[in-house]
Amino acid sequence: MRRTFADRIAGNLAWMLAERAMQVGCGFAIVAMLARALGPDGFAHFQYAQAVVTIAASVALVCSGEVVVPRLVALTGAAAQHRLLAHAFVLRLGGGVLGYALVCGYLWVAGADREVWPIALTLGLAILLREPAGVVTAWMQAHTNNRPGMLISMISLSVKLVLVAALFATGHAAGLGYAGTFALEAVLLAALLGGWYLMRVPCRRVAPEPPLARELIGAGTLFWISFMLMMAARRVDQLILQPAVPLAQFSAYAATMQILDNYAMAATIIAAGVAPLYVYRQTSAAVARRNTARLALALGATGLAGAALIAGMADWIIALLYGERFEAAASLLRVAAFASALVFVDVGLTLVPVYLRKPQWVAAKWAGTLLVVVLFDLIAVPRFGAWGAVAGYAVSNGFAVLTGIVLWWRAGVATRRYAA
Repeated sequence: MRRTFADRIAGNLAWMLAERAMQVGCGFAIVAMLARALGPDGFAHFQYAQAVVTIAASVALVCSGEVVVPRLVALTGAAAQHRLLAHAFVLRLGGGVLGYALVCGYLWVAGADREVWPIALTLGLAILLREPAGVVTAWMQAHTNNRPGMLISMISLSVKLVLVAALFATGHAAGLGYAGTFALEAVLLAALLGGWYLMRVPCRRVAPEPPLARELIGAGTLFWISFMLMMAARRVDQLILQPAVPLAQFSAYAATMQILDNYAMAATIIAAGVAPLYVYRQTSAAVARRNTARLALALGATGLAGAALIAGMADWIIALLYGERFEAAASLLRVAAFASALVFVDVGLTLVPVYLRKPQWVAAKWAGTLLVVVLFDLIAVPRFGAWGAVAGYAVSNGFAVLTGIVLWWRAGVATRRYAA
């Protein structure tokens, strides 16, 4: 019985890693076609709209899996689980509506170009679909059965890739058309997840229970805040940079960040594969902390080696993915690649507060990181343009790592006091 359970965990992990690896590969392919089809100006508009939507989408994660999954595991009856999922769905849908309104409000306040509005409003439709439908994924995780969700995600991503490729092959050069493929992916994902769930769980009417809703919101507030702060810290540089520089310069920076974001996903793939056995399953906090330090160092070395490779091949990478119109991105990529190695270290160090179940530590780290990047970019970007944003990227990553080291040390102090 124990071996069967371990096999199921290993199988779920394998499917999760395969999905993330596919996301990386498809991400590179899609962004390459977008850049070549839209050109520097069109690509700049698309990436700016996507940055706004990405930040706003974090609002929809009002009741995260960290809150839902443990509660589903504790509930044995299908009716009780359905009741919990129904409330989580409504909360996330409300968060999605708020996030979509935030997109509209920001574009209006910021005076966004008219080319950005239709792209952002179309991309923003995913806010209303992805996270609410994600409660089904949480239900699968609670039942240790991630495979259907991973397959559905892969199918949806494959459809988007095929549609983007079809538009690219026909010479389509309007950002709105490509934004439509992103929205269709979200529609397909939500429809497949919802259909899969309803075929297995009878649709029952659930009476609203305000106490349960308040409990879910209260339990998930720190996770919610942490995620919103993290997404803001990772994308606010583009919101600051876009109105301060010409579109061509912004598109070069956005192209650089697209490459590094996809590259940094390798850190989460490695951590997801190693952490369950190497960190989370440890009964001793001291051992888990020591293993986390080793993993962070290994991830840092891996990230640095990959960064050196990216920097050395920057001209070739930019030419292959984006074409000659984006050659200005090569010099940015050569420098920013080395700053991305810090992301690998940060991913490893973040396992400490996750293991100790200290979401407040994660929230504090991202709040500090967001403050640092905003203050730095507001000073550096007007003076140095994209290079100021690259410097801000390095400084913010360094601050996140430094904060992670402080939290790692603090965890050790707490562990020694508890042992004493």
